[in-house]
Amino acid sequence: MTTLETTQSGPVPAAEIAIPRCLTALFFQLEQQRVSYCYWKSSRRIWSALSGASDVDLLVAPSDLHRFELILLAQDFRRFSTLAHRDHPSIVSFLGFDETAGRLIHLHVHYRLILGEPLFKNYHVPWEREILARSVIDPVFQVRTLDAVSEALLLAVRRSIELSRLDPVSLRSWRSVEEKFALDQENLSERVDRLALCALSGKLLGEDAANLPGDIVFAARSSLRAAAAARQLKRRLAPYRTYNGPEARIRALSRAAAWAAGAVNKRYLHLPRPWSRRPPGGGRVVSLIGVDGSGKSTAVATLTSWLASELDVMPVYFGTGDGRPSLLLLPLKLLLPLASLLIGTKPKGSSHGRVSDQQPGRLYSVLLMVWATVLAMEKRKKLLSAHRGADRGLFVLTDRYPQDEIAEFNDGPLLPRLNNVPKWLRGFETRAYALARRLPPDLVLKLVVSHATAARREPDMSPAVIEQRLVGVTNLKFAGAKVVSIDAQQPLETVSLALKREVWRIL
Repeated sequence: MTTLETTQSGPVPAAEIAIPRCLTALFFQLEQQRVSYCYWKSSRRIWSALSGASDVDLLVAPSDLHRFELILLAQDFRRFSTLAHRDHPSIVSFLGFDETAGRLIHLHVHYRLILGEPLFKNYHVPWEREILARSVIDPVFQVRTLDAVSEALLLAVRRSIELSRLDPVSLRSWRSVEEKFALDQENLSERVDRLALCALSGKLLGEDAANLPGDIVFAARSSLRAAAAARQLKRRLAPYRTYNGPEARIRALSRAAAWAAGAVNKRYLHLPRPWSRRPPGGGRVVSLIGVDGSGKSTAVATLTSWLASELDVMPVYFGTGDGRPSLLLLPLKLLLPLASLLIGTKPKGSSHGRVSDQQPGRLYSVLLMVWATVLAMEKRKKLLSAHRGADRGLFVLTDRYPQDEIAEFNDGPLLPRLNNVPKWLRGFETRAYALARRLPPDLVLKLVVSHATAARREPDMSPAVIEQRLVGVTNLKFAGAKVVSIDAQQPLETVSLALKREVWRIL
């Protein structure tokens, strides 16, 4: 039988209670130093927030702002800024890292009760002192939360002003947002005394509006009475708007346009332009390198998925395999199968396929010169794009990184393999790869595997080439970058956690 623990909102299975150590230490310090704060969103979903599955929304008294942030820094939480079009001076974001599970913990901190549509918070409801004074300690999670009556009042207020079909974020997930409010409402209606809610509403909203929150909280789903009460309550809250009338709608539309442009860039364009939230101190360039079969693509996908919900992440692929090529390289990649048929057996120096001991022939040399030239142009373009993105605040993750430390080594110049190459063409390629030395990454993560593992994962690669590349990866220095080697033969979860720890250290 599953053991149940009782929270303010009811029983929670003990198996689901796994609060990261960084949060438990934070809440302990806040109580010890008498900081006035509370978790102020749904108590029904508090275990989800505290386990790292969703944001932890905290309300903190403005008078305790600086002490609160000092405590956060001492617990290794870091402040991450949002772009101006999504920023509010009273709302800040801090990220922490759960060392055990490898999760990011997002603290969404309000120094004032700022409410509104997801993209445009246009209401300051000045009830912070009253709400914080009524907060209680949850007996299971040992965190300050809203008392049930305050939570019911704020739920009614939020429902009346946050559900807007004019906001694209709300509209996109309308049913799930409605369902969330409905479940919270049902949960609170079973725990809240209507007279107590009426008394608090009368105190904060005025006696003539005292019944409106109760009409929302205690109504059945899709109740016309609740909808009418929500409209009246929204009109009652009008004096708390930051912007009135047309200006509010223009600002909301501009934020919606910026949000849409960011979403398109994030999914399709991958331009070096920030769209949401950036690391403190500016962006970073982190590169994953290793022989083929070491798990670079999996590692980049894992780190991108881990960070992308909280930061602006720009993945860059410097290889020529299955990753996303630029428009410059794409036509040649499409012609590659035809070129392989024309060439047949590959000459000495190739890594995959049927490789002979012969030196490159004339046709192969011409094709390789074209390929190497276009590839040098692409790598130069991507290098500049990656570092410009980092300078603008993006977190850039690269699969491979150009280098010219070891001749004829992967991600290095290709033309040294050929003898009769025009001097100007060889110089063009050399300059493109030399740019990588002038623009090193901030962190290089070397994925280290054994010869047997690489051979098993890449059966088409020559054993001699595998050995050569294993030695080459070990010898690469990447001057100017921090270089960390990761044993990539460990279980995937262990490797992922090791990678996350190294990335967290440079954020």
